[in-house]
Amino acid sequence: MDVTAVHDAEDRIRENERELRTTIQTIPAFVVSTLPDGSVDFVSQRFIDYTGLSEEEWLGAGWLNATHPDDRDDAAERWRVAVRTGEPLEVETRLRRADGAYRWFLGRSVPLRDETGHIVKWYATATDIDDRKRSEEKLRRSEAYLREVQRLVHMGSVVTDVPSGAFTASPEFLRIFGYDPDAETPSRESLQARIHPDDYPTLRHAVDTATRSKTDYVADYRIVLPDGSIRHCHVVAHPVFDDAGDLVEYVGTTLDVTERKQADEALRQAQAELARVNRVTTMGELMASLAHEVNQPITAAVANANACLRWLARDTPNLDEARAAARRIVQDETRAADIISRIRLLFTKDASQRQAVDVNEVIRGTIVLLVGEATRHDIVIRTELAADLPQVMGDSVHLQQVMMNLIMNGVDALTDVPGTRQLTVASQRADHGQLVVSVSDTGVGLPPQGDEIFKAFVTTKPNGIGMGLSISRSIVESHGGRLWAEGISPRGARLSFTLPSIASAPGGPATRRTSIATPPP
Repeated sequence: MDVTAVHDAEDRIRENERELRTTIQTIPAFVVSTLPDGSVDFVSQRFIDYTGLSEEEWLGAGWLNATHPDDRDDAAERWRVAVRTGEPLEVETRLRRADGAYRWFLGRSVPLRDETGHIVKWYATATDIDDRKRSEEKLRRSEAYLREVQRLVHMGSVVTDVPSGAFTASPEFLRIFGYDPDAETPSRESLQARIHPDDYPTLRHAVDTATRSKTDYVADYRIVLPDGSIRHCHVVAHPVFDDAGDLVEYVGTTLDVTERKQADEALRQAQAELARVNRVTTMGELMASLAHEVNQPITAAVANANACLRWLARDTPNLDEARAAARRIVQDETRAADIISRIRLLFTKDASQRQAVDVNEVIRGTIVLLVGEATRHDIVIRTELAADLPQVMGDSVHLQQVMMNLIMNGVDALTDVPGTRQLTVASQRADHGQLVVSVSDTGVGLPPQGDEIFKAFVTTKPNGIGMGLSISRSIVESHGGRLWAEGISPRGARLSFTLPSIASAPGGPATRRTSIATPPP
């Protein structure tokens, strides 16, 4: 019988098997085949070399010996379920390398069925995914750290797709807006509805302007939560462009600054209270002098009243002189009332109110209160006040407190100085619409570290608490100005501060010089 065709067919089959085995050994994956009952009947040489198990050790259920003990039971159970149901299987397990190290593999198994649908073979591959798993774990840890950091600092992040308006928000961003991160993501409209209606137009304008110009934007706004509470937020967003240079999205962070805002407000209130206490303390020290100041116009009023009575008691009353005396009584009483009114203002606890203020009037009003103290120590107060000085926007009581602190410091510096004791208060225009006010004395001068005197609780006075100049600097800076000190040769010191004017008047300053040792009659 001629069997050439049979031998040729067998040769082709063997050649195909060799090619198949070569392919199986070459592909970058491990290959296994099993019988319908799930027992291994073939394993690729690459898999044998990797695990260090012999082919005999692989057959049957020997593959479990290469599986990590923590993964073995789960992998075996899932394989039994797949064999029983005939459903393809995909599982991730750790397999032991020949040197004992374990690496993650992705196993995929699919059944081969005959014409009747019965499973005749299972084929499986195992692909090394250890590097991917490690990268995923690092990414998960990084995301967990990022979420925790955002939660700690109350900062959320959001990525907004510019063309569609769709966004992806971090859990902390949703918490800031009062949403549960584990619940359904809110819509863009519901987020916008929680922005304070007074702040939304400004925020919308900032976003639209930045989108048109393709730039960063920074904004502050408030959120109104369903329970009516208010949160203050600070947002910073950065544009992202594609390869063509088109704006595709914004990456932004939203920081909950509510606690900082509340702390700032509490600090402002504490500073205001401390400033009031400082005013009360200073006024307590000056009470004897102020009593003298109030007593002067009252004494003058009594004298003028007696004069008026004498002019009227004559046989022929001198009505002109009586009217003049009566007018002087009115002036004296008005002056006494003005002094009392200024003292009452310095004791008030009202909130700061900004309005147009004439700095020269503040200076003159302060000198009226302190001139008696200066006279008691034989100190002459001179003023060099620029005429037509533009007004500033500020709180007149607080500015008067600054002047009181500076003048009293000058008085204290001159108290024990022999010879002429002179204190000069000056005001003038400066560049860029600024006003400069200075208080100069011929006293003992500044300590070696001059700027130290502006620190809280630093004082050169035996009984001082070291808060006057610190409060004065805070008040000046809150008005947009600056307060500093400098020495004067051959002796003395000058404390100066600037304030921004409401509007700068053209022309150079005219200066009016006066000397005040006692109150004007």
